[in-house]
Amino acid sequence: MICPNIRSLREDRDLKQKELAQFLSIAQNTYSQYENGLIEWTAPMLVQLAEFYGVSTDYLLGLTKHKEPYPKE
Repeated sequence: MICPNIRSLREDRDLKQKELAQFLSIAQNTYSQYENGLIEWTAPMLVQLAEFYGVSTDYLLGLTKHKEPYPKE
């Protein structure tokens, strides 16, 4: 599964793959493989990234153009 918005969010914030890899506690080359669609994102990683960026997981997955996360109940 390729998540088109993850790269653009990272680049918009001038972050390096290495910085996100450290945040997710994975190697930089592993992060690169995730971002390039060579391996699939896990649900917990997507949730971490959504919280980090302040967006919904649906936005990360390209299912919506609305960045706002859903309200927590």
